[in-house]
Amino acid sequence: MSDRIAVAKTYKLYIGGAFPRSESGRSYPVADAKGAFLANAAQGSRKDARDAVTAARKAFPGWSGATAYNRGQVLYRVAEVLEGRREQFTAEVAAAEGVAAKKAQALVDAAIDRWVWYAGWTDKVATVLGAANPVAGPYFSFSVPEPTGVVAVLAPQESSLLGLVSVVAPVIATGNAAVVVSSQDRPLPAVTLAEVLATSDLPGGVVNVLTGRTAEIAPWLASHADVNAVDLTGAPGPARADLERAAAGTVKRVLRVRADEDFGREPDLSRLRSFLEVKTVWHPTGV
Repeated sequence: MSDRIAVAKTYKLYIGGAFPRSESGRSYPVADAKGAFLANAAQGSRKDARDAVTAARKAFPGWSGATAYNRGQVLYRVAEVLEGRREQFTAEVAAAEGVAAKKAQALVDAAIDRWVWYAGWTDKVATVLGAANPVAGPYFSFSVPEPTGVVAVLAPQESSLLGLVSVVAPVIATGNAAVVVSSQDRPLPAVTLAEVLATSDLPGGVVNVLTGRTAEIAPWLASHADVNAVDLTGAPGPARADLERAAAGTVKRVLRVRADEDFGREPDLSRLRSFLEVKTVWHPTGV
């Protein structure tokens, strides 16, 4: 029998490519599906949310300006690193969601496959969602989809990894930067995903992960003037109307979906469309 004491993992926030503790110094206990203690997670604050938005805004020009092919390569690299940590994710999902190891492994595999699926769309979105418009004159008219900007994402509360990937991957695949509030009671897979993002080729600040009380952090993101859009997937039901009103104050784009959305179904283009703006360009044909 070994006398060695295992090194306990400290679960932190992920902001701007770094792993800070919450500036508030707070943490909260995370339990498994049976109520047994798992770990202490950082309890993000209003200041942490502001710092995450600042990091996302700083990263947005470089990420949106990268070629679609390059973004696809980066997202595929994330899937590669996810695959390499498959066993760890399986254990965390099983503990968080209270499912058998076989079911947890299937959920992890689906999350990896979904990441690959969105990686494959990065250089196809412009063709599928854009258009060459018919015009009567010596010029071309093109409609081109462009990223919205900084997107605040409230991750699903129940689906700790597959749901998280389903809402984050399409946001960054289309060139946006994201500030993600993880599942309040099941945040550990989100923190591990942040570690994957930090060790892949994704530039710091493109994805920022906050853990803590969703009801505490969400209003500040919804009303923040430098957030361009908000995904209310994981918002508490009674608070959704208030968050929509807060978002309206700065004319944000809002994605409002059912809290019981089935993330196990096949992905579709709807989430890729959700945070894209269409710009129409006119260009003379020449002599």
